[in-house]
Amino acid sequence: MRKAFPEHWSFLLGELALYSLLVLVLTGVWLTLFFHPGMREVVYAGSYTPLRGVRMSEAFDSTLRISFDIRGGLLLRQAHHWAALVFVAAIGAHLLRIFFTGAFRRPREINWVIGVTLFALAIAEGFAGYSLPDDLLSGTGLRIAQAIMLSLPVIGTYVSFFVFGGEYPGHEVIGRLYSLHILLLPGALVALVVVHLILVFYLKHTQWRGPGRADRNVRGKPLFPEFTASSLGLQFTVFGVLVLLAGITQINPVWTYGPYRPDLASTGSQPDWYVGFLEGSLRLMPAWETNVAGHTLMWNAFLPAVVLPALLFAVLYAYPFAEQWLTGEWHQEQHLCDRPRERPVRTGLGVAGIVLYGVLLLEGGNDVIAATFRVSVNTITWVLRIAFVLAPVVAFLGTRALCRALLAKEQEVLAEGEETGQVRQSVTGGYESAHRPVESRRPGAPAPVVTRPGARTGTPSPPPPAPAPRDR
Repeated sequence: MRKAFPEHWSFLLGELALYSLLVLVLTGVWLTLFFHPGMREVVYAGSYTPLRGVRMSEAFDSTLRISFDIRGGLLLRQAHHWAALVFVAAIGAHLLRIFFTGAFRRPREINWVIGVTLFALAIAEGFAGYSLPDDLLSGTGLRIAQAIMLSLPVIGTYVSFFVFGGEYPGHEVIGRLYSLHILLLPGALVALVVVHLILVFYLKHTQWRGPGRADRNVRGKPLFPEFTASSLGLQFTVFGVLVLLAGITQINPVWTYGPYRPDLASTGSQPDWYVGFLEGSLRLMPAWETNVAGHTLMWNAFLPAVVLPALLFAVLYAYPFAEQWLTGEWHQEQHLCDRPRERPVRTGLGVAGIVLYGVLLLEGGNDVIAATFRVSVNTITWVLRIAFVLAPVVAFLGTRALCRALLAKEQEVLAEGEETGQVRQSVTGGYESAHRPVESRRPGAPAPVVTRPGARTGTPSPPPPAPAPRDR
């Protein structure tokens, strides 16, 4: 109960993910009571007038019933969707904090692996839940997923038949996604979260450098009652914000899309943000195909949707071990956080990865960008293809240079002190700016230079030369 937890705001990102997951579980259990994951065709006769008499699947019919005929159904359904978006975003932000501060180093490599696995499972869980309503938008996403399955060499058709229960669209995929969404994936997520928290308690928290902080201790709020009280406050804040968003901000209005039909598609269709990079990679890839021994290799789907995500996650899994091996830190435990500027190469690689992800995300909306700014889709695609190659390199070099410049400036300020804005003239006629000792610093920053009481911090002007002796 007296275990210390650091107080810095960046350590709360993991808690945001945890409390978003709690909202997902609570709202998901309620939605499960009313959702029917069937693909049998029915005629809609609910209260949403524009769709009355339209043929649709039982899944879409029950989604409309939750939204319009069950008290509080739309509120909880939208809260569930918003919580899913925040959950994935919080995990991503938490991983970025861990990466840029070096908190993945020994003895926390396994916790990093668990965190990356949670991120992958959260994306899969979000996609499965997003596909359940069987509306035109989510059905288009399933069609893209089927094309990715077909791009797998040799086994593609078998995988597609297994997932969809026959020829696309089949009659089994919604039921199978439902089982994944409410049982298998949540079970794996909860189990990994429990293991993750146990390891956090066992390995203790990292913390920023500062007075009284060392590898052997952690300074912060004790678990009970201080940290418990602030954490509960954060929990209710997350609950309140998500419910407020659900009440005033519309999300995923499936009734405007209509039920899914394989012969229809809507313009400007966008998936949830966390799979937007996959959409962008598919749009970025040229239409390349190769025929080998009677088999067609669909490079335009296989490379961007299978190989690229696999490489990205492989890099994430391997990075802690690779960095520690290259830097020689694998044999010693690290409990103090790095500031990003202190690791220019790591920070540059992280920013390059973010820029790469941003390019793919932009390309995922190239049609919307083209329509909004009245620019050719082909022009946008070619610009982003070039940016896909060059932008991460420029981002890496620029970030590394900026980190080194910040470190140099910081050392200068620590050595000379902070400028006061006052300028004075020396006895020799020169001018110099006045400095004062550095009194405040950000978490993790090196300690200011200690000066003698009454001494002036800074580089003093050279003393005036002694007068030369005169001959008498």
